[in-house]
Amino acid sequence: MKLKELKNKKILILGFGKEGIDTLKFLRKLFPEKTFGIADRTESVKRKAKSEKLIKRHLGENYLRELKDYDVIIKSPGISPKEIKPYLKRGQIITSQTEIFFENCPGKIVGITATKGKSTTASLIYEILKKNGLKAHLVGNIGKPVLSLLSSAIDKDIYVYELSSHQLFNLKKSPQIAVFLNIFPEHLDYYKSFKEYAEAKANITKYQNKKDFLVYNSNDKLVRYIAKKSKAKKIPIKGEYYELNKIAAREVGKIFKIPGKKITEAIKNFKSLPHRLELVGTFKGITFYNDALSTIPEATIYAFNFLGNNVQTIMLGGFDRGLNFKKLAKEVLKSKIKNLILFPTTGQIIWKEISKIMTNKNPLKHFFVDNMPDAVKIAYQQTSKNKICLLSTASSSFSIFKDYKEKGNLFKKYVKKYSRS
Repeated sequence: MKLKELKNKKILILGFGKEGIDTLKFLRKLFPEKTFGIADRTESVKRKAKSEKLIKRHLGENYLRELKDYDVIIKSPGISPKEIKPYLKRGQIITSQTEIFFENCPGKIVGITATKGKSTTASLIYEILKKNGLKAHLVGNIGKPVLSLLSSAIDKDIYVYELSSHQLFNLKKSPQIAVFLNIFPEHLDYYKSFKEYAEAKANITKYQNKKDFLVYNSNDKLVRYIAKKSKAKKIPIKGEYYELNKIAAREVGKIFKIPGKKITEAIKNFKSLPHRLELVGTFKGITFYNDALSTIPEATIYAFNFLGNNVQTIMLGGFDRGLNFKKLAKEVLKSKIKNLILFPTTGQIIWKEISKIMTNKNPLKHFFVDNMPDAVKIAYQQTSKNKICLLSTASSSFSIFKDYKEKGNLFKKYVKKYSRS
């Protein structure tokens, strides 16, 4: 919605994390005398807004109860639409930072989405544009919250925006340049169905026009189907999972008329992001890879197939979001993997799927663990020299870890710690 439409509305900021704080700062500059509501499940957010006056706080277990009292709700991406639906009344406007930014940004937006690979692709595109003199900003999931940039935005600005399905959900405007890499079942605890998840992703191109561009992975059947409906100029790309981000970034560079040699140089100098098939090092003859961000089966399959036959030990399992592990079980048994280190709770589910089809020809050792120190100790004990141990759990981290970063950092910490013992 346009900023002028907010003037006479009662506004609630729903979710008061990094993005919610940025939203409040932006709105306070815009409307210095206006009272805003903030709602969050966590009581501790009081401290984040303690210096703020003209604030109504709705915190704790019943934080959604007062939603009905507001005209406009600016929702953080992590709060599921189905969670708030029972508390809404007819005529309320549910919007987001992303929607407000898209509706009011004078510059150009390059939007990137995928189930896996969007962070690396967004970072790579940003580097290519920035190193070639363009006024680029990295925003969204991986970069800065966007509203802090809106007040100073001009038409020469380019915003490289990593877009999750949550940010795309209910969006009514698409970026001028869209990059769509892949789509797999994920976040099924957030959406009513995989269909609803796919529809959210499709918003990246749904509202594009003939002047816009869509760079899409033509090898992905569902992405190809969504692209077919797009009105934008289509640029199909193909490639292996770990090469696709470079291919996509190169095409975006071409759209901005950056010479091929300069694009190649920027790609060559790009440093991979942590927790994405990150080489930790070789210790006691064993090579360790941290792929903590592979939180779905497809990404894990790509990871161990990419590393090849030297992967002997793999760490799997985490929070159960209802994903299917049958294909993962088949691919593990086709590989040269010998040792499974399994975290709760999907570790048990994965082992059950493997047990159904395992034969005497491909027996596997398995170890159930509930912490990273034990997992790494077992990895050192069971992995042979000149072989690989891979952390790539095919599940999200929330069963025993705060997030993928904590999981990956603990893995690196204990790999290095036990290398000295």
